[in-house]
Amino acid sequence: MNALQVYGPFGDARFDDLIRGFLKPVRAARDAAAPIKVDVTEKPEAFVVHAEIPGVKKEDIQVTVEGNQVTIAAEVKRESEQKEGDRVLRSERYYGAVYRSFVLPVELDETASQAKYEGGVLELTLAKKAQVAGRKLTIQ
Repeated sequence: MNALQVYGPFGDARFDDLIRGFLKPVRAARDAAAPIKVDVTEKPEAFVVHAEIPGVKKEDIQVTVEGNQVTIAAEVKRESEQKEGDRVLRSERYYGAVYRSFVLPVELDETASQAKYEGGVLELTLAKKAQVAGRKLTIQ
C-alpha cells in the first residue's frame, strides 16, 4: 500500500519566492544598481580607492575626508531632451544623487591626498597621517 503524503502549497519554497517577487517594491530593485562600487587597496604610505561613477561629470563629484572617514557623493543628471512626437518606451538609467561612505583603519591626511577622474572611474590616493610616537613619561 502507498503512503499518503500531505501537500502544503505554502511550504513550497518556489511559492514563497513567487509571492516575495510580487510584493517587492519596484523602486528597490531600481535603486539596487545605483550605489557607487569601490575597490580599496592599501599601500605603505596611502590607500588607493577606485570608484565606478559612470555618466557623471567631474564637476558633479564631491569627495570629503574627515579623520578616517571618506564620503564620495555624485549627482547623475539627465541630459536628454524629449522632442515633440517622441515617446519613451523604456527608461532604466538612474538619475539623481548617489553617495558612498566608508571608514579606513587609520587617520588620513586630506592635504596630501589626490583625486583623479577618468573614463567613469574616480581614483583617490588617500595619504596616511604620520603616526605620532608615544612619549615616555618620567615618574617623579
